Amino acid sequence: MTTWGLILETTVGFGERKHAEAYVVAHVEGSREAALAELERRARAYSPEHPRSPRRRRLFRSGDGFLLVIDGAWQSHATRFAVAELMDDTDRPAPSEAEGEVAPARQEPAAPAAATVAADVAVAAAADADVELAVDVDVEVDRDEDGIPVKPAWLGRADLA
Repeated sequence: MTTWGLILETTVGFGERKHAEAYVVAHVEGSREAALAELERRARAYSPEHPRSPRRRRLFRSGDGFLLVIDGAWQSHATRFAVAELMDDTDRPAPSEAEGEVAPARQEPAAPAAATVAADVAVAAAADADVELAVDVDVEVDRDEDGIPVKPAWLGRADLA
């Protein structure tokens, strides 16, 4: 079955830092027409951050998607919606080898422990400064109910003084 990517391309930033970014907002399995129908639904419902005071909104259909043009008080802002066939994905689970075999459920990677993240950052900082650094990665970190460390990792470090 064909997998289609629903892609949103928009301009972000202001002034000299303005640039285009593309986002894959969803995947649709099935026909191209089904993917285009879902893309149209999303394009009609899309509400961009800019312009803050829209004066006119126009949605155009093109061969592979849609173009949303919103006129603001000072500028027009455009967002392009496209549907494209997914050809390769490095994060896609491998297909099962034997026919009829059920592929194992895809597991999300576990969030790294705070100590591991702190160790990675410290090792990277040491590498940048050409300094030898010993880091204890087996440190237990107290966390609140949201998973945020109670004490920041940098608090009390002698090397930051």
